[in-house]
Amino acid sequence: MGGGFIAERSFRQADRIRVNDRIRAREIRVVDEDGGQLGVMPPFEAIKLARERGLDLVEISPTADPPVCKITDYGKYLYQTNKKAHEQRKHQKGSQLKEVKFRPATAEHDYQVRKNQIIRFLGEGHKVKAMIFHRGREMAHQEVGRAKMNRLLQEIADHALVEIGPRMEANIMMALLAPKKGGSAKRRIAAPPSVSRLRRPEKSCECIPGSGTCWAPRRPTGCAG
Repeated sequence: MGGGFIAERSFRQADRIRVNDRIRAREIRVVDEDGGQLGVMPPFEAIKLARERGLDLVEISPTADPPVCKITDYGKYLYQTNKKAHEQRKHQKGSQLKEVKFRPATAEHDYQVRKNQIIRFLGEGHKVKAMIFHRGREMAHQEVGRAKMNRLLQEIADHALVEIGPRMEANIMMALLAPKKGGSAKRRIAAPPSVSRLRRPEKSCECIPGSGTCWAPRRPTGCAG
């Protein structure tokens, strides 16, 4: 039937999936395209049922005892499997573990740059491993690195949840940070209230009373000129 032909032709696209005559188990548990249980039977009987429906027999759980096979359209099953794997890879790619490194003697400007990197990574949904590297004599003064780590965690507290640490691993003090719910939201800055244009106060004129001439650009009320 057409289903079997499609399965054999498409098999090379997914070598790990056994289908139709490639299923080697003596007995299999069979489910139909709607998930209904059809019982345990030899593969050849299940393949016969599948071909009567114009479909394929696909092994979906090879490690089960007995293996579970499904009567379905192999092309459709392969498409759905690939789509699910793509979505999982997309999710993994979207959320990554970033690393930001400090030293106990990191200058203030560089410290601020790295701190802002951490805040940006957290805002993008990534986890961050903040690390302070100690070298040589710095190991004898770990309190300096710890003080810097404590300062960092305090200053990013609105953005980060501390999942692990801070703790020493060999010569590195590290803390694993996760995005804080709501911490990545951009704060809305309220627009300043509109200020209406104020009329300049009218200057009093210095006219000579009764002269008939006013030197002000606009004659004020009560001008005596």
